[in-house]
Amino acid sequence: MNAEGIELSAEVATALAQGQPVVALESTVIAHGLPYPVNVETALAMEAEVRAGGAVPATVGVVGGRVVVGMDKCLIMQFGESACCDTPSAEGDVSPNKQTVAKLGARDLAAAVALGWDGATTVGATARVAALAGIEVMATGGIGGVHRGAAQSWDISSDLTALARYPVLVVCAGAKAILDIPATLEWLETHGVPVVGWQCAEFPAFYTARSGRRLGFTFECLDDLARLWQVERAWGGGGVVVVQPPPEEVPGVEVAIEAALSRAEALGIRGASVTPYLLAQVSSLTDGKSLDANVKLLKRNAQTAAKIACAIASKKRKD
Repeated sequence: MNAEGIELSAEVATALAQGQPVVALESTVIAHGLPYPVNVETALAMEAEVRAGGAVPATVGVVGGRVVVGMDKCLIMQFGESACCDTPSAEGDVSPNKQTVAKLGARDLAAAVALGWDGATTVGATARVAALAGIEVMATGGIGGVHRGAAQSWDISSDLTALARYPVLVVCAGAKAILDIPATLEWLETHGVPVVGWQCAEFPAFYTARSGRRLGFTFECLDDLARLWQVERAWGGGGVVVVQPPPEEVPGVEVAIEAALSRAEALGIRGASVTPYLLAQVSSLTDGKSLDANVKLLKRNAQTAAKIACAIASKKRKD
């Protein structure tokens, strides 16, 4: 790999050189999304799901200024243990300079490399690294998007611009339920990002299968999805979002989300700290049901991403 500052693990480098399927996995879910030790257990379980599906997992993170594509178990545990320390304060954001493992969007990668930081990659940052490394598929829980109240706050996740820019197919359970889903879908449509369903006709809302927003295209066959990706690549498109519903729904989650949003507003929590804070609050208000659902959908998305990566690799060999 010739991209400066990016290091592939031996396993990932070999897989890419041999045309084997590889699935990129983000590390923000480890350092900032889930509590310890569930975060480590889930990260390793996602890697296991990818392997069981016939692909090679490539968890991405920044370690001492090196962008590592294919973090080993020790690094995953290191990032996971940092979640005990990097909790948003009641006063607002956690300063990146105070974090053990910073939360990095796509725009932050070069600075983190230059300064020698440790950093966990968001969906957008992972997509950027994956594109540089030649990895075409990644899995996550839910993409970032337009936050509720964005008309006043202008809070829109940089995941969206990364999805429009970097050629990576992202498997998810829709956008995070704490977001403004209709506005997020409008943004993706305006910027030409294809959003398609894998065996579902409605855009899922992370914790539930229903958002009230029907999808334009539903795919039932892996070969057809591989063909979609092949055409997008030939035409020079950016990313593609493939959504599937969560395997388990959380009843009454919207009430918990509204309560969490009110608490965040009262505490003045802003920026990168908002999502981790809201997810933790929703988990508490649902007695852990949302956390359980989150873990299950992460594993399922990794499983589906592996299947799609294998279908894409198979189609390349046939062609």
